[in-house]
Amino acid sequence: MGRELPLFSRLPALLPGTSLSRRHREAVAMCYSRCARCIGHSLVWLAVLCIVANVLLYFPNGETKYASEHHLSRFVWFFSGLLGGGLLMLLPAAVFVGLEEEDCCGCCGQDHCGKRCSMLSLVLAALIGIAGSGYCVIVAALGLAEGPLCADAQGRWNYTFADTEGAYLLDSSMWSRCQEPQHIVEWNVILFSLLLAFGGIQFILCLIQVSKGVFGGLCGCCCSRQQRYDC
Repeated sequence: MGRELPLFSRLPALLPGTSLSRRHREAVAMCYSRCARCIGHSLVWLAVLCIVANVLLYFPNGETKYASEHHLSRFVWFFSGLLGGGLLMLLPAAVFVGLEEEDCCGCCGQDHCGKRCSMLSLVLAALIGIAGSGYCVIVAALGLAEGPLCADAQGRWNYTFADTEGAYLLDSSMWSRCQEPQHIVEWNVILFSLLLAFGGIQFILCLIQVSKGVFGGLCGCCCSRQQRYDC
């Protein structure tokens, strides 16, 4: 009978809700927080790239006169890369980067912060990111479809490709209709396409965080050191 004691002493560790289960949740929380921080760092770099792309749209060929004369596409003034994909995206990025393994949900290491409250803050931050990136994508798509504001052969400033419904994007021979600024079509197509791509990636990353946050809040995939929740 003396030899059976070690076996019975190990039984509590095998039962649900014991230290083994707790270690598993802590491992899941660590993995979750690392993933969120990785997404947060990616959002920071994408936000910087969106800001740079949007700023370049104001200076075709590096010239400032077109901005001062308001000879830029109307969608450039919507600040999609500066606000939507840029500054607004830094908020969810900061929440994800500041995530702690203890709470796994962006409460900056406060042990008293409950799992569901923390998950709610994570989801709300991701929703803000979805709104900002969605705005960036929509404006960039509209800017691509309408085309740039440029001067034609008669020197008249208008949206030369507005009636093509975006067909000019597939026919580069039409781009010569824009006489000024030089290479404005290439300038707008490249930069708006970059904003569209960056915003799309941001949207996907934030959507992933929303789904993971909702799943974690409902099923208890992570919790603080002082609180435990069962699914």
